Amino acid sequence: MEIITMRDFSFTYSERKAPALGDINLAVQPGEFVVICGASGSGKTTLLRQLKPAMAPHGSTAGEIHYHGKLLSELDARTAAADIGFVQQCPENQIVTDSVWHELAFGLESLGEPTPVIRLRVAEMAAFFDIEPWFHQRTAKLSGGQKQLLNLASIMAMQPQLLLLDEPTSQLDPIAAAEFLATVAKLNRDLGITVVLTEHRLEEAFAHASRAIVMDSGRIFCDGKPREVGQQLRNMNHPMQLAMPTPMRLFGDCLTVSEARQRLAQLSIDPPAVEADANPPAPEKAPVLNMKDIWFRYDKYAPDVLRGMNFSAHAGEITAILGGNGAGKSTALGVMLGLHKPQRGKVIMHESRLAAVPQNPQSLFIGKTVQEDLQEITRDYAQIAQLCELESLLQSHPYDLSGGEQQRLALAKALLTHPKILLLDEPTKGLDAQFKQQLAKILDNLTQQGTSIVLVSHDIEFCAQHAHTCALMFDGQVITQAPARQFFAGNSFYTTAANRIATWAITCEDVLLFLQKKVTKKT
Repeated sequence: MEIITMRDFSFTYSERKAPALGDINLAVQPGEFVVICGASGSGKTTLLRQLKPAMAPHGSTAGEIHYHGKLLSELDARTAAADIGFVQQCPENQIVTDSVWHELAFGLESLGEPTPVIRLRVAEMAAFFDIEPWFHQRTAKLSGGQKQLLNLASIMAMQPQLLLLDEPTSQLDPIAAAEFLATVAKLNRDLGITVVLTEHRLEEAFAHASRAIVMDSGRIFCDGKPREVGQQLRNMNHPMQLAMPTPMRLFGDCLTVSEARQRLAQLSIDPPAVEADANPPAPEKAPVLNMKDIWFRYDKYAPDVLRGMNFSAHAGEITAILGGNGAGKSTALGVMLGLHKPQRGKVIMHESRLAAVPQNPQSLFIGKTVQEDLQEITRDYAQIAQLCELESLLQSHPYDLSGGEQQRLALAKALLTHPKILLLDEPTKGLDAQFKQQLAKILDNLTQQGTSIVLVSHDIEFCAQHAHTCALMFDGQVITQAPARQFFAGNSFYTTAANRIATWAITCEDVLLFLQKKVTKKT
């Protein structure tokens, strides 16, 4: 029997005319690992939330959802809480206690489990997820990756049969994201947990999935095994193929870097000469933003977060700051903005028009509609709304938007101030592949006008393709800052899938262009 069945299901948000989901027919078998992908606003998160009664958004529904053959709406509260686990996109939104051990026990306490059962389950989860070294820490002190792992462990302590994850790696660095998805895959493989996951970052997710679903405009567009779905999108030349894993974009039926490396080796082609950086930094000149020997801690007795940090950004350049969760990247942006005053060192700004998009875009929203939020800056917002693809969302409440749509609204508000220095914290989080291209055009246009852009990001592929200069933070310092191609060429983990497949390439486009030239020469 299917664990989840959706029959002719539709959903419309309150005060909206167009349905967010339409005519969904879906059956999920026990033990499947299902990845749901699609453009921002395609209905992925809305669909996922319908499967957890406590997370379902307000609105009108039609059709039916069954869990193990029983109407989902008729499940008792205990079964719905314990059997169906949900991991949200933002780790902070799900943590409810102040200590790790208490967070692990909280769900079990809420279910009224006896103390011996709670102690056993907590110990088991702490051991399985390797939480023992930070078992007694305060949750506020954890890195983003640790918080997300704690969320997963807390849910697994209740022994769910169905695990729902809404873009769980969107705020994790590449290493933490790969480890998190590997853990989810182990739960699916070893315990038979059914997994339904929404994602934009598909490099790792597709390799673990047994099934992929592509959504478009609130409907299921493709459904099948990941290789089959990738091939269908490729044959149709559908825009979603841009979001597919690099091995799949290169060779159609490859899912992993290893498979793509073997396929490339079989072609027996000589690698091209290493070319200059596609986005070379501007000629050396005085920086518009300079951080000199910055030391910062959040309070007098706390450890230093920034430890003698030196960093510079120039006009007309995109400078990307990368690094693991907890390395100090967002704190550095806060110092640049003047939100944090360093204990030592200087921040020198040569431009006064400064704007920023924070990691949580909701902190910028004050209006009841998208239109009201844009009008807070200026009434002349039509061009920016069109540029950020917000025209159809003007009457929507900002909190009703998808994660990617909220990112676009936050960006639009920043652009309306006409900044000369633009600071972006995880600007591609929640964005689909198509709008990432649009974002790249927007940023490129700004740099041509002399704007300096500093972005903190875990999106290695985007940084490799569009940044001029990249910096790596570790232990509160910038340990290297170099032109993008030079930066990624020398790394093993902080590098692109294309570079792992072909060491002479940095982006997928590098490999595709080279293969195309080889085919053209042969014909």
